[in-house]
Amino acid sequence: MLLLVLAYLGGVLTLLSPCILPVLPFVFARADRPFLRSGLPLLIGMAVMFAVVASLAAVGSQWVAQANQVGRWIALVVMAVFALALLLPRVADALLAPFQRVGARLSARADAADAAGRGGVGTSLLIGVATGLLWAPCAGPILGLILTGAALQGASVGTSGLLLAYALGAATSLALALWVGGRVFAALKQRLGTTEWIRRGLGVAALLAVVAIAMGWDTGVLTRLSTVSTARLEQGLLDVLPAQEEQAGPAMMMSAAHSGDGTLPVEGEMPSLAGATGWLNSPPLDVAALRGKVVLVDFWTYSCINCLRALPHVREWAERYRDHGLVVIGVHAPEFAFERNLGNVQRAVEDLKVSYPVAIDNDFSIWRGFNNRYWPAHYFIDAQGRIRAHHFGEGNYGQSEQIIRQLLREAGHALPDDAPSPARAMAASREGVERQADMGNLKSPETYLGHARAENFASPGGQQPDRAADYTVPTTLALNQWALGGRWTVGDEDARSHAGGDRIAFRFHARDLHLVLSPGEDGKPVRYRVRIDGQPPGADAGGDSAADGSGQVDGNRLYQLIRQNGAVRERTFEIEFLDPGVHAYAFTFG
Repeated sequence: MLLLVLAYLGGVLTLLSPCILPVLPFVFARADRPFLRSGLPLLIGMAVMFAVVASLAAVGSQWVAQANQVGRWIALVVMAVFALALLLPRVADALLAPFQRVGARLSARADAADAAGRGGVGTSLLIGVATGLLWAPCAGPILGLILTGAALQGASVGTSGLLLAYALGAATSLALALWVGGRVFAALKQRLGTTEWIRRGLGVAALLAVVAIAMGWDTGVLTRLSTVSTARLEQGLLDVLPAQEEQAGPAMMMSAAHSGDGTLPVEGEMPSLAGATGWLNSPPLDVAALRGKVVLVDFWTYSCINCLRALPHVREWAERYRDHGLVVIGVHAPEFAFERNLGNVQRAVEDLKVSYPVAIDNDFSIWRGFNNRYWPAHYFIDAQGRIRAHHFGEGNYGQSEQIIRQLLREAGHALPDDAPSPARAMAASREGVERQADMGNLKSPETYLGHARAENFASPGGQQPDRAADYTVPTTLALNQWALGGRWTVGDEDARSHAGGDRIAFRFHARDLHLVLSPGEDGKPVRYRVRIDGQPPGADAGGDSAADGSGQVDGNRLYQLIRQNGAVRERTFEIEFLDPGVHAYAFTFG
């Protein structure tokens, strides 16, 4: 129930977002008609259609994405004809007959039905369905969590219900606007007798909205014109509402630590591991065979910076307590498509020196069995097969080790005497990507480049989803804005370069900057050159770039490109790819 309330409130806040502007003309076009017979059916049709399309699209089915693109263009044609019918019915009759009759009747039938007292319920519902296909709300923190959860958990009544609650929240705020607008229009008609001019003005506004949606301005330019930070308001809801952190949806940097009061309650039975699509470093393991052992289940994915920073501690626990009754199982649940490739995971396991069993969870079967939401996530299971504690995200490594030791003692296993203290465990020195983040200077969030979850994109014209397009980098970028330069195809989860010289720029504030990259389909290495504030990084080069900024993408993984060694401050990062074909997925920081 709490999640439904949160989703609903997130939808209400969309009225403050510029992404709602393109659909307002279609809503206000019916502001002078009875709400129950006109406005309400329109809003219901819009909310239901958005929930249906978003539910299907969130699970990543390519045919659904293509079908939705076709549906959007059909809806644009319908709305354009409807706008012409509002603006110039006689001219539309002459130019578009007989096809215009569809649009003209959308308006004329509603007028006739209103005059006859029957209401235009069917017409308004149809317009609402078309508007639902066109509406692309800004993906703030709340909608982002819902969509990502739907993508990882698969289609379900729960995720569809959350999306519907979000859409109904938006419909509620639009209903309020419609109620206010209807009274304004009624006053104008009574005092000025301007019914026809209002009608034509709405027609012009609707046509402009069609053009804005067709050009992608609704998800590009308008997003940067917001005068109210809805993302900040939504994040405030996430922070204030209780118990939301563990349930909202998957994320790489969420955390939910165990209480640490010395008691370890039973949280449930260990779910089955039978859904694994493969195993590394071990034959398949099952719950029954693990009885008598203390088990640590670590959900991770190899390009996740938070997982990589936690990994040294997991490796250390596996080594230290392996002969004392502990079994560590890494459950590799992929975030990006390339992480589903078994060969890529095998190479990563070898490179990262992971020697304990790894279950390949490409179908997210084990993930769903644990009702998990996060990378990394640690579940502590006693010798009787019961989950006794959990921890989401980085940190609290000393406390986690104490939980392992307590469960081993309960099972009667002897323990080594040289266990590090919690303080020492947390302060363990790490290098490369495994070095712990400088949280005091971390002011840049994880940022995805694919259009499904992209935020703060600053190239003029916005992203052009799923087609090759030319992009430019603005002269200046605000903090946490990023841009593309050159010719790119922005897909659902990545951006693909088409030519040598293509660039990505990011204005960031953090000690470390990482970028998840893959070479082209042919697998050939892609050379790159890194700059920071327009200069080679020098001493601030990361582990995957030289002092002169040079490097190459030779595998599907996370690349550390910047590590500031002096005072950490706001900088402008730029990477130029000297060869075509690279795939760029996400920026992460530390």
